[in-house]
Amino acid sequence: MDMHATTDTVPQLSEQSSREKIFKILSLSVPVLMGIFLFFVPFPHTTAIKETCFYGSVTIVLILIYFKKIDFSFKSPLTLPFALFTAWALIGLFFALDKGNSLHDFRAHLLKYLAIYYILINFFSSRKRLTILSWTIIISAAIFSIGGLVYFYVILKNPISIRFGFSRMMAIDLIGFVTIFAMLLSMRQFRLETNWYRRAILVVCLLGTSMATYLTMSRGSLGAVFIALIVFFVKKNKLLVVFLIIFSLIAVRSVPVLKSRLSFSAALKDIRVGINLTTLEIIKDYPVTGIGFGMRTYGYSNFIDLEKYNAKIPPQYRQQTVIRSPHNSLAGVAVRTGIVGLALFLFIYFIFVRLGWKIIRYGKDDFIKDWGVCIMAAFIGVFVQALFADGMFGPQAIVLYTIFAIMTILWQLNTETDSIII
Repeated sequence: MDMHATTDTVPQLSEQSSREKIFKILSLSVPVLMGIFLFFVPFPHTTAIKETCFYGSVTIVLILIYFKKIDFSFKSPLTLPFALFTAWALIGLFFALDKGNSLHDFRAHLLKYLAIYYILINFFSSRKRLTILSWTIIISAAIFSIGGLVYFYVILKNPISIRFGFSRMMAIDLIGFVTIFAMLLSMRQFRLETNWYRRAILVVCLLGTSMATYLTMSRGSLGAVFIALIVFFVKKNKLLVVFLIIFSLIAVRSVPVLKSRLSFSAALKDIRVGINLTTLEIIKDYPVTGIGFGMRTYGYSNFIDLEKYNAKIPPQYRQQTVIRSPHNSLAGVAVRTGIVGLALFLFIYFIFVRLGWKIIRYGKDDFIKDWGVCIMAAFIGVFVQALFADGMFGPQAIVLYTIFAIMTILWQLNTETDSIII
């Protein structure tokens, strides 16, 4: 027996074992880092944490792919529409008014969100990790909501009549993107939980996010939560849907602040009418490729003369002080990428809705079907809010791409696709 060969083999096996442990730790660290990233999404002044977690995740994924330690997959019903929209946005960079800003935002507000999407569908593609992801979002939104309410109304001593929101940190119209998503996840999780203390935690979280949503008094958020709740309950509790509709109608008629905010006359006088008409005038001048993917191009007078376009709309809708943002996600996509870009973006929505319908209708068990209903309700909530706010960047966009990812994971589970990461 060759003792020398044996002694040489032992260190090699030990070294190989240590190397595999390192790769296993790296693989496990990706969902942890992404979980931390998603947890801090609503919180201001946490950019360093979020950027570290995001780029750390991307770096580790690239290392694992290079050494062939994971089978990273781009297989998804949304891959084709994503690719088409991304290709068109890339082509638009050559025609952008501000090429530098458009190139920056193409990376920061499209490629980055796609990276988040594909990391989520690869590393959270199991029922257990999907539940962990849900709890992460619920707790994050609850802490943000409760902490924000205490800070805004107790520490800053704002009267309850003042709408909840932080202009520089989290604008009023953007809070609902985070809170409504978490509300729906909380209600879904509450149905499943049997432990009383976890149910109690969910009730506290739901109360916090609900109160934060209501106190924004945002038309987009209030309309979104109403429609989303109807979608959420219509399959299993039609009586509750009827009650919700009746209660909402009574509330709108009897609560003065709701009556003034949600009346039809108030909607006609809303400044967004003028903003949308102004945006439409810009689209007429740049119908094919748009003004460029850059978010800031719209509001810069040396690229776009908003005053000129504002002067073109009917006098009764002209803005006294021109708002330098479309305040409508679909209008924002159209003005930045043209009508072609808008059509391709709506194609993403179409494929998502079709996928969600199949999940809800043909899901192989209640876990998948119930998740499908919840995520479809969340998507509709985001869609409604996006008609009243810029939803294509920041926390609101991350919520949208997280919704895309969860529905894709449900598709993976429903088609019995093996979890990419166990």
